[in-house]
Amino acid sequence: MSFLQFDKTQLINLEYSLSKEILLANPSGAYASSTIIGCNTRKYHGLLVAPITDYDGGRHVILSSLDETIVQHDQEFNLGIHKYPGEYYPKGHKYARWFEMDPVWKMIYRVGGVVLQKEILLDEKEARLLVRYTLLEAHSPTILKIKPFLAFRSVHALSHANMNVNKLVQECRNGVYLKMYHDYPGLFLQTSKSFEFITAPDWYNKIEYLKEQRRGYPYQEDLYVPGYFECSIKTGESFVLAAGFEEQAPTGLKKRLQSQIDKTPLRHTFEEVLAQTAKSFIIDTQNGPEIVSGYHWFGSYGRNCWIALPGLTIGTGQPDLFDRLAKSLVKMLKNGLFPNHSPDRNNPVYRSVDGSLWMIWAIQQYADYINNGGQIWKSFGPAVKQVLFAYRDGINQGIKMQENGLLNAYVPNQSLTWMSAYLDGVPVTQRPGLAVEVNALWYNAICFALKIAEEAGDISFVSDWKDWPQIIERNFKEIFWGKNENYLADYVFEGRANWDVRPNQVIAVSLPFSPLEDEQKRAVLEIVQSELLTPKGLRTLSPRHEDYKTSYEGDHVTRDLAYHQGTVRPWLLGHFAQAWLSLYGKSGKHFINALAHNFEEDMFEHGLGTISEVYDGNPPHTPCGAISSAASVAEILRIMYLLKKI
Repeated sequence: MSFLQFDKTQLINLEYSLSKEILLANPSGAYASSTIIGCNTRKYHGLLVAPITDYDGGRHVILSSLDETIVQHDQEFNLGIHKYPGEYYPKGHKYARWFEMDPVWKMIYRVGGVVLQKEILLDEKEARLLVRYTLLEAHSPTILKIKPFLAFRSVHALSHANMNVNKLVQECRNGVYLKMYHDYPGLFLQTSKSFEFITAPDWYNKIEYLKEQRRGYPYQEDLYVPGYFECSIKTGESFVLAAGFEEQAPTGLKKRLQSQIDKTPLRHTFEEVLAQTAKSFIIDTQNGPEIVSGYHWFGSYGRNCWIALPGLTIGTGQPDLFDRLAKSLVKMLKNGLFPNHSPDRNNPVYRSVDGSLWMIWAIQQYADYINNGGQIWKSFGPAVKQVLFAYRDGINQGIKMQENGLLNAYVPNQSLTWMSAYLDGVPVTQRPGLAVEVNALWYNAICFALKIAEEAGDISFVSDWKDWPQIIERNFKEIFWGKNENYLADYVFEGRANWDVRPNQVIAVSLPFSPLEDEQKRAVLEIVQSELLTPKGLRTLSPRHEDYKTSYEGDHVTRDLAYHQGTVRPWLLGHFAQAWLSLYGKSGKHFINALAHNFEEDMFEHGLGTISEVYDGNPPHTPCGAISSAASVAEILRIMYLLKKI
């Protein structure tokens, strides 16, 4: 039985069901997403959302939804649901009886004596939707109508009625071929049994997306319906509807769907759910495999890829996958920097001081797993050296090692660390100069590089760098440690230390090579536990601070002001856990295990079967932001891996 399931009372309660979002994704970069009731609440929702490489490389909503209508005795019962100004119409949710997620999305509707089952699956590799309809019960002749709602627009835009739509409907095998606009690929809608397609072009105006409205964005859209499929269906009969960019043999659709269902395991436990979700972030691109940072609006973000990589691969028992992904990702290095976004996007930006250091940290996790420093140096040594020499020599604007060995990063009006929200082009949390986690990562990177270079016999590199760890360790403690405060400064700029209590200092404790003494580590963990730790991760700022924001709600400006000013980040819990376990060992297992399993209840909230990007700073720590975050999922998986190691 599915781990994730909902009954009639939950489904017909729109306040409840509209808050539960579901997502399927595959390696092509395509996804299907909606709420459990099938009412889209975001412009990012759709049954077929796919990257259009020849257009702009970004994702586009092609098929927004499918509305089914059951016809008996000339009476029509529409199972669809959309939000229009002031009302929901049609109110198909009242017929919903059961929803579950494994091994496919399955919805069961009951209309009088008719019971219809609808199962949704995204093809395992291609941008293709497969929907199977089964008439479980019916006491009289039944007709089924299926109406496709088309968008053909970027996930970041909205569609509006216009005269440029190509209304031509071409026949294909058991279906139709639709191409709304010249620049887009055409969509094949095909069925495994013969259907009649009735052409009836029309626009459905002012469909509303509640989540966009709450986020302060435009939220009304017009969707195009070219017509509808219609056929009679008998009790016990099943058929499959496919939507994709290539024509298929209709006779193979049922077998294709069933074979993929047979290969999809049921998820019975929290860890099994997360391990399956981890696959949704790994996609294949023209430049090789990448990691999507999250759904729905994130792409492949530099540092996030490396932060998530160990948990998504090693944390799920797939070291070979780590090796394949890492070798693909290191190709993106340029002058020692990793791009903020994948370079296949337009105008990639290289201004992340920590992204390349997270790359070295990720490789370090892999080295620890395979226990072969020589092999790691052979595979990744050139990339590691490129980063270290670039930072030491200062070949990139604003990033350079100082004479005391510490790494300075400052460009006016630019945020170079992971706390990178902007408001009107100005960083909200700039953290210029010497950032604590950047220098901890820098120290760790040099120590790790020396270790595996020595194992590989790279005498020249070892000779060049061997004196720096001791110098950096001494100066790190001198500059960042507050003897009166008893914790680490968040950053030091032009000789002035910033003592805001933030979670960045815990990274200095968690790293395999830490510049801190055990007593200092305990002090850092104490203040982090006291002021930042929540059941859903670490706050980005102490509640004691005057700039602390209690929640991540409101319009774009309000949310950007709160993004790193108290909002909780689950991924940081991975570093708190590693720091805690490194200090307290087995005696700390129960505490950390309980923290990780706090997210089990989140499998039924916000994004089902996954972990959100952020949570409100104050209780009840409501999930918000992106519904599915690669770093959040990865770090909880990595915590579970660390617990098993102990």
